[in-house]
Amino acid sequence: MILEAVFLPVIAGREAEFETAFKQASPIIASMRGYISHELQRCIEQPGRYLLLVRWQTLEDHTIGFRQSPEYQQWRALLHHLYDPFPTVEHFERVDLE
Repeated sequence: MILEAVFLPVIAGREAEFETAFKQASPIIASMRGYISHELQRCIEQPGRYLLLVRWQTLEDHTIGFRQSPEYQQWRALLHHLYDPFPTVEHFERVDLE
């Protein structure tokens, strides 16, 4: 399992618009091959800052399957104009501590 972590800097004053758009966009990502789950968290200390966590079966499910799909263009149209600056995406894998 791969964890995609993204801090989303939403343009000040557009938080409600972003949250509405994200509700519309959620079924898009949830329909993708290799998708496991996602959650969106709102920062308490910094209004307009969100954390998106998406779990994928493989890295390629996100970087190729989703990012190179027609569905990604829908996702992009709903959300990307609401960020400033554009978010950085990082991927993580679980560390076995046993």
